[in-house]
Amino acid sequence: MSTIVVTGLGALTPLGNDVASTWEGLRSGRSGIGTIEQEWAADLPVRFAGQVDVDVDSQLTRIELRHMDRSSQLAVIAARQAWEDAGLTFSPENEIDPNRAASVVGTGIGGLRSTISQWEILKTKGQRRVSPFAVPMLMSNAPAANVGLRIGARAGVHTTVSACASSNEAISLALDMLRAGRADIALVGGAEALIHPLPIVSFAQMQALSKRNDEPQRASRPWDRGRDGFVMGEGSVMLVLETLEHATARGARVHGTIAGSGISADSYDMVKPDPSGRGQRAAMRKALADADLAPADINHINAHATSTPAGDVTEAHGIRELLGDDADHVVVTGTKSMTGHLLGAAGALETMATLLALHERIVPPTINLDDPEDDLGVTIAANEAVGLPSEGRLAALNNSFGFGGHNVAVAVTNDNITG
Repeated sequence: MSTIVVTGLGALTPLGNDVASTWEGLRSGRSGIGTIEQEWAADLPVRFAGQVDVDVDSQLTRIELRHMDRSSQLAVIAARQAWEDAGLTFSPENEIDPNRAASVVGTGIGGLRSTISQWEILKTKGQRRVSPFAVPMLMSNAPAANVGLRIGARAGVHTTVSACASSNEAISLALDMLRAGRADIALVGGAEALIHPLPIVSFAQMQALSKRNDEPQRASRPWDRGRDGFVMGEGSVMLVLETLEHATARGARVHGTIAGSGISADSYDMVKPDPSGRGQRAAMRKALADADLAPADINHINAHATSTPAGDVTEAHGIRELLGDDADHVVVTGTKSMTGHLLGAAGALETMATLLALHERIVPPTINLDDPEDDLGVTIAANEAVGLPSEGRLAALNNSFGFGGHNVAVAVTNDNITG
């Protein structure tokens, strides 16, 4: 099978509007969580989130703004960054054979904000005021389609919708496409824009969200005894994946290698993880096998680690059981402590963070870990970044798990890095 490398990265996250600022925030342990200042949040049970502070008006045309939900807007901006980082022109008339280019973008829900706003317009202003673009804005495949249109992707435009595992599943699907020879290059990732009263109240009613309204930057605290739920986040992260042959032929810089992926399902509960952790372990085990890696090869794991009471411990124990004594030399981190949970975009953000951790040989910290749970069985980068071996090959896993029992693990290595 072809070796699949990453040649472009783009990011809009609560830590910054590009890859450099996002990575600086992760490395330094800076929180991107803050109070929601809009009036509609004043009476909500949860009044904070990981928000993206980007001026979309300056980066998109008036027509694009009117025709796209915020999730698609964020996806297109991040996609442009990634495509240009890969040395390509962000236009349907670019340097790539369109019949060999694909777009694969995951989202947990998609255009929810447009769905609700158009419903409100229908109720209050009547049928004639509903946008004729309402359906193209609200459909879940809109981010992938909008990205595909802008690079002229004809090899396939696909959407993965598997809750919080969506964008890692998008990476897995693109990996399969490229290995199978159905495309040479793919713009992949995730987008989510759900900072809105309905999802916030709904998650709060489930007792899934932290309610630390007085200290939002300390609210996301994976593995800490004081954790009380996850923190909502929004954003988009995109990666350019291509075969090593294709990247080499055009002289592209390489950020790292997507070595394999593994997918499983719990088939246990709609929202609760299987406490045995067998589905999560199965995904990790499959990713190792797909990448031809052994537990002893792994140096780092970017955990799903959402800061929920049950999920964090289940994952930590699953990592220990999977790796055995080899877990002792693996540095685990939970970057959602800084970004919040980007839901359908989380996997892409954390795969990017994992690639950069291997590239720069440093693991970002898990902040707010003041009182760790006992007997987790893993070594966590607690509150400070931890260095990785200064020489040699490095390998890592990034885990994403989602409502519905979706489990996806992506294996990355520092093989083939250039520049």
